[in-house]
Amino acid sequence: MKASEIRDLADDELLAKSRELRGELFNVKVKRSTGQLENTAKLEQLRRDIARVETVLREKRGAEK
Repeated sequence: MKASEIRDLADDELLAKSRELRGELFNVKVKRSTGQLENTAKLEQLRRDIARVETVLREKRGAEK
């Protein structure tokens, strides 16, 4: 997911996206620990997407003040 796509989302959508990505990250970690994960790059990609969403949320909250 690109940062420009994330910036277009509303605050509540960003929170939902963050929750969704964190759930997916949990599932990927479980698959990795059980040896079922084939695409190990997925873990890093999810972590970065979560960081992007959280960064945009902080930027928007900072702009409100």
